[in-house]
Amino acid sequence: MDSEPKIPNRRPMLVTLLCEYASLNGGENSLLSVLPRLQERGIHFRVLAPPHGPFAEAVAGLGIEQIPFSVMNYSSLSERRERLAEILRRHRPALLHANSLSMGRLSGPVAAECQLPSIAHLRDIVRLNATMIADLNRHRTLLAVSEATRTFHVGQGIGADRCQALYNGVDLQRFCPGTPTGFLHRELGIPRNAPLLGVIGQIGIRKGQDFLLDALRPLFAERSDFHLLIIGQRWSEKDESRRFEERLRTIADAEPYRNRVHFPGVRKDIPELLRELTILIHPARQEPLGRVLLEAAASGLAVAASNAGGTAEIFLDGESAKLFAPGDSTALQHIVRQLLDSVEQRRRLGIAARKRCEDLFSADRCAERLFEIYTG
Repeated sequence: MDSEPKIPNRRPMLVTLLCEYASLNGGENSLLSVLPRLQERGIHFRVLAPPHGPFAEAVAGLGIEQIPFSVMNYSSLSERRERLAEILRRHRPALLHANSLSMGRLSGPVAAECQLPSIAHLRDIVRLNATMIADLNRHRTLLAVSEATRTFHVGQGIGADRCQALYNGVDLQRFCPGTPTGFLHRELGIPRNAPLLGVIGQIGIRKGQDFLLDALRPLFAERSDFHLLIIGQRWSEKDESRRFEERLRTIADAEPYRNRVHFPGVRKDIPELLRELTILIHPARQEPLGRVLLEAAASGLAVAASNAGGTAEIFLDGESAKLFAPGDSTALQHIVRQLLDSVEQRRRLGIAARKRCEDLFSADRCAERLFEIYTG
């Protein structure tokens, strides 16, 4: 780790982090990537989050105090705010950092009433009503994960003077190029020389796995050499989300996909898994700043991604990745054919993507910026 040493002779600053989910999604992993670096700079943390699950385990591993807080335990917004206010008045941190848009909306009025400096992280591109915007504007600072995300929210009423872009960072030592070992082929019973295409993310409409299967149908029919891995899990219990996953699995069980589309579920070995893939495909319909794209880029993997949201801020089209318009199945088919048939093109894209991550998206760079925001 190439982070700076601790700041000498500085009184420790206590930051309370407000987090919504017990699982490890993009926002949680992005936060976890910078916490050790900020601890080394003398920042102390306390976490308000659901007390059980992968996120709580990861926080405990960093030696950070946790206070149980789950919005699911309260039936109304007013009850949630009342409980949050009780905790903040009792523990009185120097700063509150809400790690998601929804937690920012929840905590904005509470932090203002408690006269507590606060930050909210905008990690989603979603429509907001006037009340939500007013709640978010109660924070001292709003952090958008990309310029595209910032532009979207400022356009619907978020204060431009308090909103700035802060790119997520990726651990360049944990996610790095390496030689494939073939473990994924062996695990799934796939021939060792078969190219592996992968899509990684929560199984849901926004991530576009249905579009990907439909778009690749001609390629599955034309050639039998490659396999596709749909890596992730459906977290939503909504009926439409259940039907979405059922449709994916029904398609995958039929020709021309049968026995060549795999659902490995949630994985804890993403750094190693990325080194086994031939191409990462990211067909998202909307994407503020895809964490898996940063991880794939840092791993030197060739990427084909929809040019949605902040994706074009990560990659230069044709230089460090191949981008296509969201929903353009013809363009995606053409890109995947090209990349499957050209080892050299995949190598060139991977090298350029890694270099871009080193220049713009390291966890050290993100932690340095966040430290300045905390202490500014």
